Amino acid sequence: MATTTADRRREQASAEFNAFLKACPTHELLGRLSEKWSCLVVAALADGPMRYGDLSRRIAGVSPKMLTQSLRSLERDGLVSRTVTPSVPVRVDYELTELGASLAQLMTAVKDWAETHIKEVHEARERYDAGGV
Repeated sequence: MATTTADRRREQASAEFNAFLKACPTHELLGRLSEKWSCLVVAALADGPMRYGDLSRRIAGVSPKMLTQSLRSLERDGLVSRTVTPSVPVRVDYELTELGASLAQLMTAVKDWAETHIKEVHEARERYDAGGV
């Protein structure tokens, strides 16, 4: 009986995932990561732990419902941890897990790219809308 090396098993496992296929679990994960609020929450937490109110103020325009949903989803996916400190009032802190921190570099890079290139995107939209693609 032939044995399979660990590298070969990892190679076979990664070959089974194809994010272009709807049924692939990575397809679902990419959907979660590409959500605007998830991206901004991860980027905000890259600076360190924050309380809910701090996150709400940092991420302009996010509704309490969307912030809560995003935090819960990110916690469920193992990207964010939630720490409750019993006090009056109760203190709840959110921070990136090790897995979340590895993602934060990418999310922050996407945010930075958007901030750097928004003017070019607006110009392209104006050209397109004017019919001069």
